[in-house]
Amino acid sequence: MNIYKQIFKVIKKYDTIVIARHIGADPDALCSQIALRDSIKLTFPKKRVFSWGSTSTRFNYLPKLDRLEEVSDILLIVVDTPDKKRVDFSFTTSIDYSIKIDHHPFVEKFCDLEYIDDTASSASEIVLELINETPLVNSFDIANTIFTGIASDTNRFMFNASSKVLGLCSRLLEEYKIDTQLVYSNLYTRPLTEVRLQGYIGLNMKVTENGFGYIKLFDDVLNNLSVDSGSAGNMVNTFNYIEGVYAWAVVTKDSKNDLFKVNIRSRGPVINSVAEKYNGGGHKFASGARIHDEEQVDLLLKDLDLACLKYIEEEVAKNED
Repeated sequence: MNIYKQIFKVIKKYDTIVIARHIGADPDALCSQIALRDSIKLTFPKKRVFSWGSTSTRFNYLPKLDRLEEVSDILLIVVDTPDKKRVDFSFTTSIDYSIKIDHHPFVEKFCDLEYIDDTASSASEIVLELINETPLVNSFDIANTIFTGIASDTNRFMFNASSKVLGLCSRLLEEYKIDTQLVYSNLYTRPLTEVRLQGYIGLNMKVTENGFGYIKLFDDVLNNLSVDSGSAGNMVNTFNYIEGVYAWAVVTKDSKNDLFKVNIRSRGPVINSVAEKYNGGGHKFASGARIHDEEQVDLLLKDLDLACLKYIEEEVAKNED
């Protein structure tokens, strides 16, 4: 029995299902979670299915999450989350069985049944394949949510856009006539305050000799520009393809929880192994970390600079061969 049929068999067995994902959810986490919930509910109308976790007003264009009722003996499905500490759900709830569906490199096993495909573009891609390979039902709204998740995590198919995911999305567009312009407008329209912040980052980003760019955006700057730390952290996605910059990071501070958030991206150096040293992780070219000590933040930035140096040396060696 293939993994998708195994997952479907477990879903079919339970009357109460909770679908969770990682803290600080991005569109792919939310879209994979919501699409799976809606597909299960459409396939099994009598089941109680909840998508659970905190969200942000910036994702108001997505279907709503649920308020969790009193539940017990549930099936918990965790999407888009490689390790237990990052799950936005309390494991004190009575869980009878758990499933993990993820596209990040393996970090730890914390569910009874786990399916990890780190070649997939997104968790939304895996959910789409789960629907395609089992009796789970699709619809326009579900397909639109899935396409949004895939488009977001691939940055409009600029990254991790394999022929496989392009084919899957092509079929979605053909069958459900998804309005891609509306999807992209929802994902990428930004308030003027964020555009001004982007200008500030461009003027103040520090770039090392090894091609590592970084900036710290703390309350004094953000308050002056009327931008919250969550929006500031997401600005890391707007600085791809700067000449001479191979990896870059945006550091923000969550004053409420007294921690620093470091969002990291790369177009060459492997960064997830560096982030893992500092209680973080992610993909080879898109990672992050949450750190309580600014000195540790500075050490992380130094290690990322060294990762850029290593990348340059490896590229030089390749060219010499």
